Amino acid sequence: MSGALIRASDLSVRHAGADQPVLSHIDLRIDPAEIVTVVGPNGSGKSTLVRALLGQVKLASGRVERLAGLRIGYVPQRVHIERAMPMTVRRFLSLPLRVSDAQAAAVLERTGVPGLEGRQIAALSGGQFQRVLLARALLNHPQLLVLDEPTQGLDQPGIIAFYKLIEEVRAETGAAVLMVSHDLLVVMRASDRVICLNGHICCEGTPQVVSAAPAYRALFGAESQGTLALYRHHHDHDHDHVADHVHGPDCAHHHHA
Repeated sequence: MSGALIRASDLSVRHAGADQPVLSHIDLRIDPAEIVTVVGPNGSGKSTLVRALLGQVKLASGRVERLAGLRIGYVPQRVHIERAMPMTVRRFLSLPLRVSDAQAAAVLERTGVPGLEGRQIAALSGGQFQRVLLARALLNHPQLLVLDEPTQGLDQPGIIAFYKLIEEVRAETGAAVLMVSHDLLVVMRASDRVICLNGHICCEGTPQVVSAAPAYRALFGAESQGTLALYRHHHDHDHDHVADHVHGPDCAHHHHA
């Protein structure tokens, strides 16, 4: 795989009974220590792509290769966690594998929420809970962190702070990061590479390249103008290794059941 942590080749996924595949002919790779963010409208297959890369979804075609022994830390969407259940942060960090008090304290410190071990999960704020989820994902020293809509429900300062934390973790640990996100403006600051998805890969490359791509503007409309303005303002230098792949004009018109 020439150094890639994960590589997908001609990946397609079809849901039972659906007329159209939810994902078609996806080719992508994630390399060590890079932050890759997948953006796209609702129903574009973003979470399905993550689950396919993790081996949780049956493929209709293609294949996914993972580096042998790849350690993955997964931060699921907040809505998938039952927060009403009585459970302390310390107990939560030991699911499913027990960890020492020292390990638990270290990851909570790293994610900016030290000393929360005795708190109930249900009593945490949204931002604290996301940091505890990230702490749990860091326990096995992942080579790849996978975050599916990690900032749902957070306010703008909380979103910015969380992405800053992700960048710090990547810098300190060397872990690659794969994120699914709706936070276009912040994602464009925090990512090395952006993949714009709408059932297939519409465009891919550095944030500067993607924010200027017609396919991206077609998908995100007025919101995309903000990211382009941001990049014209902040990035007046050249990027090396720019990958720019734009696949036809039909990106805004992907339909599936």
